Amino acid sequence: MTEQCSSYEGLQRHIRDLQTPQIEVWENQYADREYEVDLEIPEFTCICPKTGLPDFALIRIQYAPDQHCLELKSLKLYTVFYRDVGVFHEHLVNKLLDDCVKACHPRWMNIQVVMNPRGGITTTVSAQYRRKA
Repeated sequence: MTEQCSSYEGLQRHIRDLQTPQIEVWENQYADREYEVDLEIPEFTCICPKTGLPDFALIRIQYAPDQHCLELKSLKLYTVFYRDVGVFHEHLVNKLLDDCVKACHPRWMNIQVVMNPRGGITTTVSAQYRRKA
């Protein structure tokens, strides 16, 4: 098992520090009310860090805005950035969650990444954020 893992050693050490485009926000005029925003990004692409081949995915973002909402054009530009980035699926969903939460400070947020099959296996990874009371 150690030999299998060793070929992946160091491929993702940079992921938390990856400098991505800024996700812009706009002021929510209904911050006094909890409601849900559902976003789908069906054309997401990134690179497999092991093979260098493209990966394709559907990203689902659900969140309850507080003072700010995610601005969609900047979110699209943010996701396009990943086209040339090698990233594991598990790291991708967590990086997306970190960056989106940092941008808009929602009440809660769920992100799901559904990767197209690779080697006959479809991978779905989800991560959640809940603001502490």
